[in-house]
Amino acid sequence: MAKRRYAVSIFQLLSAFVILTDPSNAFATKFAPFAMAGTFEVTDRSRPKLIEIRGGKLRMASSDSAEEKPATFLNRLSSVIPPANERKKLIPLAMMFFCILFNYTVLRDTKDVLLLTAPKSGAEVIPFIKTYCNLPAAISFATIYATLCDRMEQRNVFYACVIPFLIFFAAFALIIYPNNHLLHPHIFVDNIANLLPQGFSAPLAIVRNWSFAIFYVLAEMWGAVVTSLLFWGFANEVTTIDEAKKYYPLFGLGANVALIFSGQYVRWVSRMRDSFAPGIDAWEVSLKYLMGAVVASGGVLLATYTWMLRNVLPEKEEKVLEKKATGKKEKLSMKDSVRLLSGSKYIRDLATLVVSFGMCINLVEVSWKSKIKQAFPDPSDYSAFMGNFSSAMGTVTLFMMLIGRFVLQKFGWRTAALVTPTMIGVTGLSFFALTFFSEKLGLAASALGTTPLMLAIIVGAVQNILSKSSKYSLFDPCKEMAFIPLDKDSKTKGKAAIDVVGNPVGKSGGALIQQILIFSVGSLAAATPYLAVTLCMIVFFWIKAANRLATQFEGEMQLEA
Repeated sequence: MAKRRYAVSIFQLLSAFVILTDPSNAFATKFAPFAMAGTFEVTDRSRPKLIEIRGGKLRMASSDSAEEKPATFLNRLSSVIPPANERKKLIPLAMMFFCILFNYTVLRDTKDVLLLTAPKSGAEVIPFIKTYCNLPAAISFATIYATLCDRMEQRNVFYACVIPFLIFFAAFALIIYPNNHLLHPHIFVDNIANLLPQGFSAPLAIVRNWSFAIFYVLAEMWGAVVTSLLFWGFANEVTTIDEAKKYYPLFGLGANVALIFSGQYVRWVSRMRDSFAPGIDAWEVSLKYLMGAVVASGGVLLATYTWMLRNVLPEKEEKVLEKKATGKKEKLSMKDSVRLLSGSKYIRDLATLVVSFGMCINLVEVSWKSKIKQAFPDPSDYSAFMGNFSSAMGTVTLFMMLIGRFVLQKFGWRTAALVTPTMIGVTGLSFFALTFFSEKLGLAASALGTTPLMLAIIVGAVQNILSKSSKYSLFDPCKEMAFIPLDKDSKTKGKAAIDVVGNPVGKSGGALIQQILIFSVGSLAAATPYLAVTLCMIVFFWIKAANRLATQFEGEMQLEA
């Protein structure tokens, strides 16, 4: 009788337990192809009546084989080990993601410390730098990336994008920061500030601390370019749709350990100042340790990527990666690419998700960071707090990764895509409510042994952790899966437009809203009610776009099947 074989997954231990202990369970028969490693065999087209382990492999057999001997522990253990061809992809990709997120965490924490604690700077600078620095940089990079994709082999584009980042971060720690007092035009900006209204203090702070602003922009770009564009783009090239369903929610499971390690590394480096002699710039020494770790991690990232190109990809997959360079195809200009992408409802809805996330997270995050600056004005104290915050986020994200896989498989793409906007909406409104009514919560805060300021910081940290952990565990896997049914040109240039430009557009949009409110009502604190209403409106349109995209994605999957 003809047999059908299916590729199956590795990490869902709960599903594995159900399958091995209760073969008749409906959950087991439905999700077995996504829950266990090994070979899944069906002897006919009817539903099998028994699931068993035979020869170290998970099999579904008819009832006439019900008298098989029970499986041993070793057989059960071997059944959850991924096949060799999948291990060769999974482990290096997890290592790459680990290195990328380690760097992203260190850079994210460092950029905030540099800019927010710089002379005559603060959280009010963030909306301006996201609008007038991050967005132009993102648009410029998207243009450069499209050109690189047309003129270089896809494999070399990865090197061309990552290496300049590492060179700059090394130069910043060794050359630029030690000489920032010579490079920053403090006297010139002071003279200009005397001629302008007080409202121009935030934009002038960017000019005053221009090297810190460049560091801030490139640190932000690392997340968009290396994480969202290069890593996930490469992962989409080397994995099939079935493998993506199994592994995409889990790539971050091991890699988010990087958040814990990087957070504690930042905290350890920030506390090194206690051992320094008087007169030594503790933050300068700490910065060299931090950027040294970034460069070392980047080296491991490049080495792993090179190993995968040489040892993992079969010849047919290498031909797919090199098809753009060796094949004859029409090359689209950036203008034509934008016209192509803007005409796609699928791409527009996908871009709406990314832009909405950027706007929502920025609306809440800037207010939260202004509270942190009030509580921790010293750079080392600020950095230590952010290190602990990153470790906490990594721990929660690990847990959310496990939940995310279950949600994606049990309830489908639509439900998984709706979790993040719901989470951000609920927690964001909670933070704004606490900020708005902080004066009335003084007694409650005292009863808890803290102050209204620290209570707002803690609630904001919880909001940030839950929002970003749901992004890593559900939003990102859903977004990346949505790219898979697209054609080659939409994948490369569409992904560049959405990931590199979409997120900065979202954050810049949120920053622009904050700028308008600051000029209108005077401060971020006074703008809190308006920010809360704006957050609700953005979440509403986000959810609508997610529902539309889910319908289109499910239709594409049916066509693929």
